[in-house]
Amino acid sequence: MAKIPIMLQLNENWDSYRRFREFQNDASWKWFFEQFKLAYGERSNICVVSDQNESILKATSIVYPGMPHYSCMWHIWTNIRAKFKKGYLKLSELYFVTAQSYTLDEFNERMSKIEEIDPRVKAYLYDIGHHRWSRVHATLNRTWTMTSNIAESLNVVTKYTRELPIVELLEYMRTLLERWTKEKSLKAKGTFTYLGYKFNKELDDNRTLSHKLRVRSSTDYIHTVIDGVRRYIFCLENKRCSRGVKLLRTYEIPVNHPPDESKWNVPQHITEEVVNPPKGGKRQPGRPQKERYKTYDEINSKKYKVSCGNCRGEGHNKRSCKNAPKKK
Repeated sequence: MAKIPIMLQLNENWDSYRRFREFQNDASWKWFFEQFKLAYGERSNICVVSDQNESILKATSIVYPGMPHYSCMWHIWTNIRAKFKKGYLKLSELYFVTAQSYTLDEFNERMSKIEEIDPRVKAYLYDIGHHRWSRVHATLNRTWTMTSNIAESLNVVTKYTRELPIVELLEYMRTLLERWTKEKSLKAKGTFTYLGYKFNKELDDNRTLSHKLRVRSSTDYIHTVIDGVRRYIFCLENKRCSRGVKLLRTYEIPVNHPPDESKWNVPQHITEEVVNPPKGGKRQPGRPQKERYKTYDEINSKKYKVSCGNCRGEGHNKRSCKNAPKKK
């Protein structure tokens, strides 16, 4: 049976979970992973991709000892921009291609270029651990899962439903996953290529780019690929592609329909449990925070300035201009 990597992606802005637990501390994350383990158990090829939250790291080390913990490469980049101002424009593209390198030679070459721009960045990435953010150093096959973007995307979808009561919120998320699973399952059944659409397109693009490469066969399985002055040796004997089958297996498990609430079999200790409001200080004045905390890149991003066509001033437009000349 094929082993499919399971990657749990979390971040400290996971608002849907934060509504359930008042504080994001060690105990709350430990409780979450204990419930996750009860539902999914322990499986091979499982890892966590997070934004370096210390509580997530501590909780996974207790509940899932030995499970690899990787860092979101995007959050690492935002930290680099905040800590090191020098040459960040040159480092941006170079950092991401370094993180996504497939071979050690490519990785080492690109790290040398990073060192030339700013040696502090290289030391910072080394202290984090290359295995946490680099694809080639990962102990588990991360494929294209290099960020916690899935968690961020789910936050966007559930943005306006977080104010609902807990039961209605869970029901909304269940129906959401039910709809997604059905759509993806139909799409998987209609896929007749070895790979999914996204990866098959990537393969087609790479096939076009590979026309400039020269291939020399030593045996039926061993091939030498020459790319300019570089030479690579590949053995294809045991590399059989079964991604199309794995894609179908991903969505073959349906989302269960819960019975009517009147037929729920709730244990007695649950019905008798007294749930008190969360402990904490007084509510802060003003409106509660609804938007997620913005990153360094988002805060310092260039914004369009509104200018007026009448007085050429900024901060308002022609319609709301108070300095327009009065009509005689």
